[in-house]
Amino acid sequence: MSKPPSFLFFIEFLLKLYYYIFTEFLEFFKVTKMKISTKGRYALRLMLDLAMHNDEGYISIKTISQRQGISEKYLEQIIKMLSKSGLVESTRGAQGGYKLLKEPKEYTVGEILRVTEGSLAPVSCLDDSENHCEHCDDCVTIEIWQNVLDAINEVVDSITLDYLVKKQKTKGTCCNKG
Repeated sequence: MSKPPSFLFFIEFLLKLYYYIFTEFLEFFKVTKMKISTKGRYALRLMLDLAMHNDEGYISIKTISQRQGISEKYLEQIIKMLSKSGLVESTRGAQGGYKLLKEPKEYTVGEILRVTEGSLAPVSCLDDSENHCEHCDDCVTIEIWQNVLDAINEVVDSITLDYLVKKQKTKGTCCNKG
C-alpha cells in the first residue's frame, strides 16, 4: 500500500523544515559563542612583551613580531588601537618603536582586552551601561548574565601586566626570544 503523494510531500516538507531550524540553531550558537578574539589575545601578548622589556626603551614592531611569531602587519593594527587608547606611546626614527606609558603594575588584562574586544559582556543587552533590551524588566535570565559579566570583569580586572611578567619569568620563553 503506497502513501498518497500529498502525505509524502508533507513529510518531506517537515524534514526540510526541521533541518533548516536545526542548522540555524547551530549557526546561532556558533556566532554567539563568547570568545576572546585573536586580536585580543595578540594585544595581550604585545603588551606583555613591552612589559617584559620595559627597561629597554622603545621597541620596534619588527622586534616584537620576531619574538612573538605574529605578523608585523597584524601587530601594526593592534598597536594603533593601543596607542589611540593611551596605553602605549610611540616614537619615529631609527631608534623608534613603542613603549608602555605607565608601569606594568598599572595595566590590567581587562583594560587591554576592552580596547580590542569592546564589551566583555556575554549577551548584547549588557554591552552598554544602560540596558536597552525590550525584555529587560521581565527577563529572569538577565541576573545570570550579569553574574557572568561580573565574574569575568573581576578576573580580568584583577590581573596586572606586572603579575603576568612575574609569571612569565618563572616559565621562561615567550617574550625572551631574540
